[in-house]
Amino acid sequence: MSEHAPSILLGAGTHPASIQTRMINRHGLIAGATGTGKTVTLQVLAEQFAQLGTPVFVADIKGDLSGIAATGTPHPKISARAEKMGLEPMHFQANPVIFWDVHGEKGHPFRLTISEIGPVVLARLLGLNELQEDVLNMAFQIADDQGLLLLDFKDFEALLRHLDEAGEEYQSQYGRISSASLGAIMRAVTGFKREGAEKLFGEPAIALDDLLIQSDTGAGMIHVLAADRLYRESPKVYAALLLWLLSELFEQMPEVGDLDAPKFVLFFDEAHLLFDDAPKPLIDKIEQVVRLVRSKGVGVYFVTQNPLDLPETVLGQLGNRVQHALRAFTPRDQKAVRAAAQTFRSNEAVDVETVITQLGVGEALVSCLDAKGMPTPVEQVLMRPPMSRIGPLTDEERAAIMQRSRYRGRFDTPVDRESAFELLKQRTEEMHRQAQLSAQNAQEEKNAQSPGRTSRRQTPMEAFISSTVRAIGSQIGRQLIRSLLGSLKR
Repeated sequence: MSEHAPSILLGAGTHPASIQTRMINRHGLIAGATGTGKTVTLQVLAEQFAQLGTPVFVADIKGDLSGIAATGTPHPKISARAEKMGLEPMHFQANPVIFWDVHGEKGHPFRLTISEIGPVVLARLLGLNELQEDVLNMAFQIADDQGLLLLDFKDFEALLRHLDEAGEEYQSQYGRISSASLGAIMRAVTGFKREGAEKLFGEPAIALDDLLIQSDTGAGMIHVLAADRLYRESPKVYAALLLWLLSELFEQMPEVGDLDAPKFVLFFDEAHLLFDDAPKPLIDKIEQVVRLVRSKGVGVYFVTQNPLDLPETVLGQLGNRVQHALRAFTPRDQKAVRAAAQTFRSNEAVDVETVITQLGVGEALVSCLDAKGMPTPVEQVLMRPPMSRIGPLTDEERAAIMQRSRYRGRFDTPVDRESAFELLKQRTEEMHRQAQLSAQNAQEEKNAQSPGRTSRRQTPMEAFISSTVRAIGSQIGRQLIRSLLGSLKR
């Protein structure tokens, strides 16, 4: 492999700092305190990856990354920095962007189905313990075996109610389904819905192929998730969404090895959310996915304030590192500074532990993998300016881009096709009809046996069924019918 392999420029100090294009899939870290320039660094990387033809997915946590879709404008400070790096005159340009939004306000609705997100991620979202997660796995298996599509929370809740009422039917094949665990899952779902999480689930659902696209000019499409509201109101949902995407990339992308440019790059902003309170088996799984997904031509770049936010097993997988300034006011801050300094390949000309607290906005310590896959000595650099706009779009500009989007109209209108809710409702109604018919036949047989003593007085069971039927239009009535039918079936 050539020492002069194609690369993209990150910035320059004593020497230029760049990432070899063949090493982009070796993952990366963008770290630093708030206000030190992480978002602009993310923007610089994303637009250059896209120019290689690589689709990119980024989350706009603060609402100021949308400017990546607009042409940058000249500014004396930008011109001065570009001149230092030999980039003058700057070639400002917009990037091809598709906007997404779980709430459907600032982008196309980003939806998944319950089945797609799976029991492991859903258990994490709901905060389930090990026993409850086992029951959840069992519920998903029953749904698969019974042909019950789980598309949204309505389907999922219908399945849980069905298992609570008719769980004994499945006990011989799947084992005992704990009513207490089902109740805990139901309560967790109710609480989760209050956070607005149900907006994430439904159809039309996004597929991985919808993200693996290029623009008409051959540039990689930059997918920007408007996540300011999502991150503020439902941080667990935000983390689960990106965890789902990481899992999909791992499961669906073919093995390709090291390519001249990666097939896809995922930026995970506020990466600590992925690991906060995560059980060790999940952390181990994430570490495994991060380690193996690079051979599928996928690069994962974690963005966080503190390198200590990431487990050491994950941190060790990140070959390309951009470290903005850290503060050292507390013992934990000082520990973070030392930890960050120790992750770089040393450079006698740079006292990392001292410099890291003195970096200005837009400055960073950078170390990337060279053409041989070895970390370069750490360099203190000025980061290059982006070609697109620094700062957010106006509402009008965003609306105009949405109007031109190739996905306009495709995801915007919800679809509610037949799934678990409708199928289980049909089964319940059929069981109710059978119960009524059985009761009617029993009464007719009794009357036939005693024709001279026909009584107009209802038996207690008949009165109960009659009362329940009158209540069928209400939610309480429907629950009573389910309980009755469950007891009759048993």
